[in-house]
Amino acid sequence: MSAAAVRDPGLQPERTSLSWGRTLLALFAADLLIWRSWAVAGSQSAPVRGSAGWAGAGTTDYLGVCALAAMVATGVLCLCVLARVHQLRDSSYAAPASLMRWAAAGVIVLGTSAVAAIALGP
Repeated sequence: MSAAAVRDPGLQPERTSLSWGRTLLALFAADLLIWRSWAVAGSQSAPVRGSAGWAGAGTTDYLGVCALAAMVATGVLCLCVLARVHQLRDSSYAAPASLMRWAAAGVIVLGTSAVAAIALGP
């Protein structure tokens, strides 16, 4: 069976690509909200003197870690979305398992960062 016979002639690949784009937009919005909570917490806190290491870390430091983790997770998810959309344009085969593992890890990290930012937020 040729690749042309396997390909879905309908609009399903296009709808799937559009839904990936909407999902990515929602992830960027969550990422921006996490960064905003870090910026607000940073502007409200006074600098801590004499703190060393994680034992002396304040809420702002933890929110910074959440913001960094969210940024990395959003970047990984962006690459997964671009790869999947490219695959959908070329064929209708299922996504590789490694791509789905990376996407799942990115969603878990971003979700954990969002929950932590809400819990630590001002």
